[in-house]
Amino acid sequence: MADTDVGNVNAKEKRSPKRLILLIGAVAVVAVAVFLNTQNSSIFDCNCRKAEKQKYIGMVEDCCCDYETVNKLNTEVLHPLLQDLVKTPFYRYFKVKLWCDCPFWPDDGMCRLRDCSVCECPESEFPEPFKKALSKDNPVCQEGKPQGAVDRTVDTRAFTGWTVTDNPWTSDDETDNGEMTYVNLLLNPERYTGYIGPSARRIWDAIYSENCPKYASEQSCQEEKILYKLVSGLHSSITVHIASDYLLDEAKNLWGQNLTLLYDRVLRYPDRVRNLYFTFLFVLRAVTKAENYLVEAEYETGKDNVIEDLKTKSLMKQLVSDPKTRAACPLPFDEAKLWKGQRGPELKQQIQKQFRNISAIMDCVGCEKCRLWGKLQILGLGTALKILFTVNGEENLRHNLELQRNEVIALMNLLNRLSESVRFVHEMSPVAERIAEDGKTKPNHNRT
Repeated sequence: MADTDVGNVNAKEKRSPKRLILLIGAVAVVAVAVFLNTQNSSIFDCNCRKAEKQKYIGMVEDCCCDYETVNKLNTEVLHPLLQDLVKTPFYRYFKVKLWCDCPFWPDDGMCRLRDCSVCECPESEFPEPFKKALSKDNPVCQEGKPQGAVDRTVDTRAFTGWTVTDNPWTSDDETDNGEMTYVNLLLNPERYTGYIGPSARRIWDAIYSENCPKYASEQSCQEEKILYKLVSGLHSSITVHIASDYLLDEAKNLWGQNLTLLYDRVLRYPDRVRNLYFTFLFVLRAVTKAENYLVEAEYETGKDNVIEDLKTKSLMKQLVSDPKTRAACPLPFDEAKLWKGQRGPELKQQIQKQFRNISAIMDCVGCEKCRLWGKLQILGLGTALKILFTVNGEENLRHNLELQRNEVIALMNLLNRLSESVRFVHEMSPVAERIAEDGKTKPNHNRT
């Protein structure tokens, strides 16, 4: 019995190290499992938090691309190409009427403010073929601060001339050179000008209330909604450019970003951001649809600019034919689904008339530089509408589409403006929202 007990004790002692090892192993397994579970939980929670912060996911409304793809393509392809393109001699000059003849309401003292007069460029600054087209009228009046004045310095090597045709979507007679002048867009960036108050609000009130009201979903068809979304998206883009290049201290001439303004006027309202993306894709679709025309177009600006002109043609081809864009977003917007049914022709005429009215309202803008960019971007939008809706079908487009030089310049500069706005919103939204959260800003429904 004693031997047996001793043997049992010895056996237990021999097995105890094994049990200890197994016990330690079991504890370790449990510990690892708990750790991994905790880690996975935190990863999932993090991903959930990231998903909550990503307000704009999925497809852009009424378009054929998602937000993630748009941001990626814009950052990697479109924005760099457009930035180079608009700096070329062909795209940096714009022909425009800069006058104060408002067709909708009488003069309300716009020219009483300081720095109202802006002198025309001397004819010696323009190329020989364009001298006869220049206006010799009195200096143009403007409203606002010095920042609103248009710099009319022009490079004498800029132009050789294009045949002009009128745009049925806009009010300006582009064939009438008698009132036109040329401006260098690089010397007149779209930025804060000090143009605020009743005059600025009247412009946007007239545009929204009379020409593109925000229809309730059950009261409107898609065509009517599109005009509102295009104007809203353009309005958002203009506001983004003001916020991105703002006069922070007038006394010190200090410029910088005003992210509070960006949040208050745009980011706080998701529909304004969505409409910005929609307008960007709408204009991009017009550009890609006109690929053959834009690739074959002549971009000569004079014998001194041969290399630059070849670069312009190369950049255009890269932009409209980029394989990444074709693969990821082959059809940014599908215009073929519009104007269907019996009301199609009537709706097109109605919306065309409304957009022409919006174009005419640009003559009522009191700030000269704001008028410049307003006219350019409205003409660019009108050109996109002309490409997408005036000519039916891809096969007919190449043979029937006619664009004049100013339309192409406006179209590509508009696409660049929208590209810049999309990029700025994508990059600066988190910072602007943190600033707004810290400051707890109150809603500001006034978009001007």
